[in-house]
Amino acid sequence: MYTSDIQIRVRYAETDQMGYVYHGNYAAYFEVSRTEAFRKLGISYKEMEADGVGMPVGELRTRFRRPARYDDLLTVRLLLRQPAEGARVLFEYEIYNEAGQLLTEGHTLMVFVKTTTGRPVPMPARIQERLAAYFSDDEFDSPVLPSPGAIAPDAPAPAAFRK
Repeated sequence: MYTSDIQIRVRYAETDQMGYVYHGNYAAYFEVSRTEAFRKLGISYKEMEADGVGMPVGELRTRFRRPARYDDLLTVRLLLRQPAEGARVLFEYEIYNEAGQLLTEGHTLMVFVKTTTGRPVPMPARIQERLAAYFSDDEFDSPVLPSPGAIAPDAPAPAAFRK
């Protein structure tokens, strides 16, 4: 399993009229977490895209337990419990406040696609190599465990990913 923590300070512009972090901002927090986790592994989204591989979101789920507020220092924990299954990889997230309280949980199911066609492709070998140290051999044979209503492993790429 691979984990990575980053910290984000809630800016005033990210809050709503009630003083809570607006729900739409959590997707951005998840994205920052993924980008920085890859950066820590020496993987660059920019280079991946230059090589013709994109990684759009196929599914996003968020569960709010407690509100985050202006000026809170949040710890966003990314958990990659198992390696990619073909073109799909499931990232899980936990967001904690400074008191260590779990505020938010979520996941994104990401799909590796060829940018010219939008069709799914396996996780690039370079990324697999960087992640290999975090998984045992038997985990590489494990399928991504879908959540209820998740995309079936053999489902065609969503129309939005096709060009």
